[in-house]
Amino acid sequence: MGTINFVKMHGLGNDFILIDCLNQSLPEPEKFAIKYCDRRFGIGSDQLLLLYPSEVADFKMRIFNADGSEVEMCGNGIRCFAKYIWDRKLTDKEVLEVETLAGIIKPRKIGELVQVDMGKPEFSPSKIPVDVEGDRAFDLILEISGWHARINCVSMGNPHAVIFLDEEPKNFAVTKYGPLIENHPIFPKRTNVEFAFVKNPNEIVMRVWERGAGETLACGTGACATAVVSMIKGITDRKVTVHLLGGDLMIEWAEDGHVYMTGPAEEVFEGIVKVPQIG
Repeated sequence: MGTINFVKMHGLGNDFILIDCLNQSLPEPEKFAIKYCDRRFGIGSDQLLLLYPSEVADFKMRIFNADGSEVEMCGNGIRCFAKYIWDRKLTDKEVLEVETLAGIIKPRKIGELVQVDMGKPEFSPSKIPVDVEGDRAFDLILEISGWHARINCVSMGNPHAVIFLDEEPKNFAVTKYGPLIENHPIFPKRTNVEFAFVKNPNEIVMRVWERGAGETLACGTGACATAVVSMIKGITDRKVTVHLLGGDLMIEWAEDGHVYMTGPAEEVFEGIVKVPQIG
């Protein structure tokens, strides 16, 4: 029986167990995520974030979903990750370089908020990935349980399927259609799914079904993906506010081709968990 120190954090209600692995080790993080992300029998979170040293950047972040699957990137997660580093004075840099499976991501401190350079969106179907031909996977029609969903696919370091609705998604059956689209055979690595309504050229209202986590209160990469698709389609400006269930994110697709996401990150509490042999 060992002990693991952790911090509970959230970005707009998208919540995380963050474990600092600079001075402690966590064997079998997949099994830890499955056990302790559970909201009734564990600590409770959407995802598990692990902080490691990096040979190519300032720090390295690994991300595990509540189902134990490892994923490439998490926008809300990296804001929490950066806040943890700054709050504990692990560096005096105002701009961090964080190694992820999606490449090196750069969070910047903007007052009480965190801005993240999310890099350039990827539209090539083979790199998202989505099994379709062509240069771009927009306006694909998927027949899902009798509903013909028009999806637009993009990667922000992880795969997204963006669907625009005719009204706000407040009453939309996200929990019905989300998992069916997530696990559709057209997506070899599954996908995150965004259900969005463009309120005006500067505002998007969105709910999200996250791959491996279910519906969450916010998804940073999903907000970026949705904003980018709406901008390409000419239905929003290049700078928008995305309203999620947990709060707002500001998304800008800048002239340099990079997407910049700005939003809050909060620490909830610190704790120690006794870890038996998991599994």
